[in-house]
Amino acid sequence: MADLKALADAVIKGNQTESVRLTKEALAEKMSPKRILEEGLIAGMGVVGVRFKANEVYIPEVLISARAMKMAMEILEPQLAAAGVDPIGKAIIGTVQGDLHDIGKNLVIMMLKGAGFNVEDIGVDVSPDAFVEKIKASKPQIVGLSALLTTTMPAMDKTIQSIRQAGLNCKIMIGGAPVTQNYADKIGADGYAPDAATAVDVAKSFLN
Repeated sequence: MADLKALADAVIKGNQTESVRLTKEALAEKMSPKRILEEGLIAGMGVVGVRFKANEVYIPEVLISARAMKMAMEILEPQLAAAGVDPIGKAIIGTVQGDLHDIGKNLVIMMLKGAGFNVEDIGVDVSPDAFVEKIKASKPQIVGLSALLTTTMPAMDKTIQSIRQAGLNCKIMIGGAPVTQNYADKIGADGYAPDAATAVDVAKSFLN
């Protein structure tokens, strides 16, 4: 019987080869893709998220774990789709206009995928109009805005105004090094996350 605890451990340790091998092994044994996802990959990334919040691991380790999960997900995703397993929610995330930073954004995307979300990465330097068009096309429940510079934070305000003026029904969360809860409240964001692990909690809270 394929060992899903070993799969979770492989994700925690960031062992890509082992993550892929154990995922293939579980599928070969006709284990349900949903169970492999939940008890193997999501369980592993969940532990990484808890340790990250507790400052027991740092961004490089999280990225290594996330890459291991991503490699396993590439094998699992077609099987999940074939089995009709729906993601728990849909999100789009981008870095706002004028800002080219993407490490924080990418980390949030990996953590959300690791929690079972379908996430579309719309890149960096994304204008308010581009956010609006993407939301109209993708119809996500959640939109994430990232900024790493104090000079690009006003673009978050403009983007939120554009989304609201377009009458789009989605929850907006923001984050990035200079961003605070006060700023989120001031510009009318629905949520703020100081780190990628918290972003998952905030996103899940929007689904309830």
